[in-house]
Amino acid sequence: MYVIEACLISGAIIVVIALIMVLMTGVKIIRPYEQGLQEVLGSFKRRLNPGFNFVIPLVSRVMKIDLRTQTLDVPKQEVITKDNSPTFVDAVIYIKVNDAKKAYYEVDDFKKATIYLAQTTLRSVIGDMELDDVLSNRDKVNLSLRDILDNSTDPWGVKVVSVEIREVDPAREVKRAMEHQTSAEREKRATILRAEGSKRGAILSAEGSRQSKILTAEGIRQSKILVAEGERTARMLEAQGEAQKLRILSLGSATLDQKSLTVLSLDAVKSLAEGQATKIVLPFEITRLLEGVSEYIGSSRKIPEHKLTDLDMLQKRLGNVEKVLGDIPSSTDLIKDAKNSIENISSDKPSVPLPPSSKGHVRKIVKPI
Repeated sequence: MYVIEACLISGAIIVVIALIMVLMTGVKIIRPYEQGLQEVLGSFKRRLNPGFNFVIPLVSRVMKIDLRTQTLDVPKQEVITKDNSPTFVDAVIYIKVNDAKKAYYEVDDFKKATIYLAQTTLRSVIGDMELDDVLSNRDKVNLSLRDILDNSTDPWGVKVVSVEIREVDPAREVKRAMEHQTSAEREKRATILRAEGSKRGAILSAEGSRQSKILTAEGIRQSKILVAEGERTARMLEAQGEAQKLRILSLGSATLDQKSLTVLSLDAVKSLAEGQATKIVLPFEITRLLEGVSEYIGSSRKIPEHKLTDLDMLQKRLGNVEKVLGDIPSSTDLIKDAKNSIENISSDKPSVPLPPSSKGHVRKIVKPI
């Protein structure tokens, strides 16, 4: 009796525990970043929102879909660009599930499908571009990939947030060619900059030379103006001095008579004779001056008649002619004196002085007064 009751109690407890465990399988907790999908006997029943959810035990199945933004790594792959440059490219995709039901039922594995789709799209987009454009326009490539992938994954309930190309690695040969190209481009820029510098320097030099010439010309002009002003002032002062001199001369010459002017003219002739010049130009007619002198001394303008001077008159005025002229040597004496001089010179002997008779052998000619 007691055994039967114990068995019944134990069975009831087991049943209760089993029932509790079965009921526990119907309790589903959905996290805030998830969404659940309930299937009952293989058919979609409903969506389960975050929090506590109870489903029919044993016949219900719940799938949880993560609604957060997820990161997918696109493996590196070789892509041939439009200019036939082999390039290795990899990327990173950021996706987010907008519709959990489509993401689960429309595609087998939306993550894997998105990665494969990104690989094919990446080859297609970069294959239509040149390598330089891929390297310099990554933003354009990223936007293009995002738009294409987003349109393709929209039926799956997946939103492609962004696509970022992580690395573009050209082949070794392409890198070497790019290095040569870069070096040539930099050399070209350096040459252009040097040419620009030379051009700028030449322009500045020409401008400086132009400014220098302008300043020099301006200085010369100012100098000539100042010189001309100085000469003009000097001439004006000289003219004023000459005018003043003429006034003084006019005052001083007012009392001069003809005789005084004659004396002044003779003084002028005397001053001209004392000079070193071999040719003298008189500013007046000499005969006029002589006429004035004759008038000054009271003589007539006509040449007076006078007798020729004879030897007696000369001896009275000058003395004995023989004393004045000395002894006149004969031709024999002159020849003898010349021979003696030649012999003395050839024998290196001191010359013998000439006899007194040979001194003054040149006769002076005295014109009659």
